[in-house]
Amino acid sequence: MRKIDWIIAGLLTALGAVLMAFNITSDDADFARDVADGAAYHPIETHSVWMLPLFAAATIPVLWWRRGVLPVTGVALGVMVLHDLIFGWVTRCGAGLPLAFVLTFLGALTCSRTRAWSVLVLNVLLCYAVLAVDSSAGPGAMILAAPVALIVFGVGRAARQRSALNRQLQSRDEELRQLRDERAALMVADDRARLSRQLDGLLQERLDQLSRAAESAHGLEPAQARALLESIETSSRRTMDDMREIVGLLRGGEVDLAPAPTVAHLDALLARHRSPGSRLTVTGDPRSLPATVELSAYRIVEYLVGALGGLEVVVRFDNEALEIRVDGSVNRGGEVRAAVARARERARLLGGSVDVRVGRGRARIVAQLPVLG
Repeated sequence: MRKIDWIIAGLLTALGAVLMAFNITSDDADFARDVADGAAYHPIETHSVWMLPLFAAATIPVLWWRRGVLPVTGVALGVMVLHDLIFGWVTRCGAGLPLAFVLTFLGALTCSRTRAWSVLVLNVLLCYAVLAVDSSAGPGAMILAAPVALIVFGVGRAARQRSALNRQLQSRDEELRQLRDERAALMVADDRARLSRQLDGLLQERLDQLSRAAESAHGLEPAQARALLESIETSSRRTMDDMREIVGLLRGGEVDLAPAPTVAHLDALLARHRSPGSRLTVTGDPRSLPATVELSAYRIVEYLVGALGGLEVVVRFDNEALEIRVDGSVNRGGEVRAAVARARERARLLGGSVDVRVGRGRARIVAQLPVLG
């Protein structure tokens, strides 16, 4: 049962209660004058209070119409016939006819054709049961009640057809959406295949260029060899950037297409996570280092930034190694241990080391990353 079911059943029951209260409290003399004036059809024969609960027995089952409109209509018809037999001439049309029309609409809206017509027939009989001994309208009101029931039935069938059409349109729309998504997926797969071929060609071309450049270094003077190695390094960085861009496209933008972070980006990293007293100091001979060293230095500091407070970072460029000293306050020991473990693993990939000293609420981490002279 839904909220609307309670509302419908409640309104019909309240309407019936008001009408039965009118029957119970009405004055026979006043009603007789209404009959004489033609405003009513027949005098009320009883004022029994039991009219109210018996009439409610016809409206309350509307709560369960979703389980079957036909049984609910049958119950309403049976209760109304019993109401006629027990109480005779009383006013029922003000609540009985709305009950019949509501059940007619619900049956036309939810039932198959055969069951819907069966519901209509039962509701026409229900209309007659309401009017057969109705003091206000009389059985002659069936001339109007029957056509109204047919009109309500037609509205319900039209609403059912429209609902079915809407469901079909939604189904077609979903099919079209799936076809569009499949077409888009095929286009993406085609683009990725093309990018894969492009990546393969780029790698082959750049590796051939680097191989020829390395072979030409034989017999060169030290200064010339150094310049050639720097050229090879620059070309290698460019190749890595191109590969990163293509791989990012292949993965649907899941990777950062910007160049890999380096030591030069540490200041920006600290600015994003700055706490009072944090600072960066660079000593030695700052220069361009191999991309793996630059990236590892950045990642090591990045791991530690989130675990320490009041950071003091010192980066020292030596001829044989890049030294990174990070000094900060320990906020959460578990996070510091995890950060140090990640930093040590990163340094180990390059043959480096990470030393840690913790005391009096502060930690000092020293990382050594070997580099080419």
